[in-house]
Amino acid sequence: MAGIAMDDLDRRILTALQKNNRLSFAELAELVGSSAASCMRRVNKLRSDGVIVADVSLVDPKALGKSLTVVLTVELDRERLDLVDDFKRAMRAAKEVTQCYMVTGDADFVLIVAVEDVEAFDVFVKTKLYTNPNVRKFQSMIALDRVKFEPRITV
Repeated sequence: MAGIAMDDLDRRILTALQKNNRLSFAELAELVGSSAASCMRRVNKLRSDGVIVADVSLVDPKALGKSLTVVLTVELDRERLDLVDDFKRAMRAAKEVTQCYMVTGDADFVLIVAVEDVEAFDVFVKTKLYTNPNVRKFQSMIALDRVKFEPRITV
């Protein structure tokens, strides 16, 4: 990824699309000072090069009844590759887990979990963490306020 060459126009296109990926190529071209055809070619190349990995709609969890966000740190008992892979697979499959990061430091993983309420979180803990024999311990922090949520990367 680090070897992908991008110029200033590519960066302007990415910045604009991260704010609104529903722009037509004509609208995008007007914003970035280029032609619609050029923007279309560049966006397609950014997609094929793996710079743009998805076009998504961000949804407010509260609008779907997921009013509780919990940040968890998880420490595994053993760090054998097969056991780590098992944990990763389980977290990918867990519908409550919206983000999962393997990290350095005291914890092995950081999870972001979105659930309806404390009872739903309790079910998640009992079914996904307590039942995993390789989870040594975990700590949970309930989010009180989302101060910043910026899913954009500065380009």
